[in-house]
Amino acid sequence: MAAKSGPIGVGIIGAGTISQTYLENLTSFPDVEVLAIGDIITEAADAKASEFGIEAHGGPEAVLGHDGVEMVVNLTIPAVHAEVALQAIEAGKHVFNEKPLSLDRVAAKGLLDAADKAGLRVGCAPDTFLGTGLQETRKIIERGDIGEPLTALTLMQSPGPESWHPNPAFLFQEGAGPLFDIGPYYFTALVQLFGAVEQVAAVGSKSREQRIIGSGPKAGEKFDVTVPTHVSASARFASGQSSQTILSFDSAARRILFEVNGSEGTIAVPDPNTFAGEIKIIGRTDEDWKTVATTEETSSRGTGALDMARAIREDRPHRATGAQAYHVLDIMESVAEAATSGDNVKLDSTFDRPELLPDDWDAKAKTL
Repeated sequence: MAAKSGPIGVGIIGAGTISQTYLENLTSFPDVEVLAIGDIITEAADAKASEFGIEAHGGPEAVLGHDGVEMVVNLTIPAVHAEVALQAIEAGKHVFNEKPLSLDRVAAKGLLDAADKAGLRVGCAPDTFLGTGLQETRKIIERGDIGEPLTALTLMQSPGPESWHPNPAFLFQEGAGPLFDIGPYYFTALVQLFGAVEQVAAVGSKSREQRIIGSGPKAGEKFDVTVPTHVSASARFASGQSSQTILSFDSAARRILFEVNGSEGTIAVPDPNTFAGEIKIIGRTDEDWKTVATTEETSSRGTGALDMARAIREDRPHRATGAQAYHVLDIMESVAEAATSGDNVKLDSTFDRPELLPDDWDAKAKTL
């Protein structure tokens, strides 16, 4: 496929809430062409196709059977991420998954092995680390502005998404909860800055057995909570650093924090669930924080898929790799195991950190 030229043909499977942002972005990138969209609820796919002018639509087969689709963007629910991605591989197409890569290591490894055997690529969200906020943060740290990076403190607290999400039940069940829903953003950012994790410890808790939908047509309906809604995890990295992470859907206080402590200072990192933001540093002898960069969003969700599309044409590695997503999944699975057992859990996986984006990288440029 690398020998071809021109935009990469893309098909989207999954026409739920997150598809809106992906479609807005992918249809604006000259280097990709959205040719088809499918969903098991065909009416949802038909509606998105009408809104964005996509010619082929219907069930998932509208994407998998489309000859022009070279890459599938898989926006299905986490429980079927691996299954749908494997179907795309079997149809001879590259695949870019929404996070997490899978619900478990076995299915994720099976997907990566199948893609490798077929000579196809797997990419995976989150791609927020490709935003200007985290890209600039990594440059600043690697430049030595806070000395040697030593530790990180990360925190996400909220009451939970049931107040605003019209169909939130899946976010409180297997494959989600704050660990698997929000954790990918924080752990992906951490491994971008520190490299691979080698060991974790954790505790977890659940505040109540049921929650109530707060908006949309299902407002007032109750649903079951089957996973921890508060997780606290410590990680040790192969490079020697350590981090502490709290992820909670049990806090009335809404709070986001991401700080990296170095031998000469501390850097405040933008929210890893966004693509830009303010970056501040406080030195050991400083009394106040200093803003060192104010980054602006140049693209959002779908950036990783675009980089992968360009990489396919240019025959180079893409950045939001399956190997990175597998390692992040391994971290989260290990955190869940540690929270259950009370023991430290060592990880077997690792990955190679991707290169930073070039300074002139432009999502809206036509390069293919």
